[in-house]
Amino acid sequence: MCDICGCHTPDPEQTTRTVDVHRSLLEANTRQAEENRRHFAAMGAVAVNMISSPGAGKTTLLEHTIDILAGEMRIGVIEGDIETERDADRIRAKGIPAVQLTTGGACHLDAPMVHKGLHQLQHDSGSDSFDVIFIENVGNLVCPATFDLGEHQRIVLVSVPEGSDKPAKYPRAFISSQAFLITKTDLLPYFDFSLDEARKEAAALNPGLKILELSVKNGSSLDGWINYLRQLAKK
Repeated sequence: MCDICGCHTPDPEQTTRTVDVHRSLLEANTRQAEENRRHFAAMGAVAVNMISSPGAGKTTLLEHTIDILAGEMRIGVIEGDIETERDADRIRAKGIPAVQLTTGGACHLDAPMVHKGLHQLQHDSGSDSFDVIFIENVGNLVCPATFDLGEHQRIVLVSVPEGSDKPAKYPRAFISSQAFLITKTDLLPYFDFSLDEARKEAAALNPGLKILELSVKNGSSLDGWINYLRQLAKK
């Protein structure tokens, strides 16, 4: 259950109040998201919100992305997790400024959290200028798809071990995203994952969705992802 987004099932007599509170919360979040967008623009940064189930490989992909682009782009990272600083520590070990946002039980980040994270990132890095700021959301394909953080790009990741039916099961995550990354493709020989099914169902939901297949075990398969980021940073 998430006490912030209200994704639990209320008692029937509480339905109206729950809907009203949820609507009010989303409206306030949207206002803050617009302010975040202006903040990102003032920093010269493209904001990339990464959403996935736990274990899809978001942090590992970021580590490899940093290895390739750190000398080329000014990168900052905002990490979202329910507890611990482990993911932020992994990014900091790469020499990149990272802020850990721990939600204390909430299943997603929201725009006010990211607003605080942005100020902390500027303070910790001593810089007001970035090319790309990655927001690694809490591992979840449901609630993060509902909350606008002020990002310019939303990227949804699904790993091969999770199965190719995720677009059909979690459509909002794919409808609201600009790119879909199929990760851990080196494991295709060992899992019943249909690239064709995943591509077709995602494209049916969102015809403009950019679909990329990659594995951090095979460096050459990251070329499409890296070139995609380079194009984003030019805009």
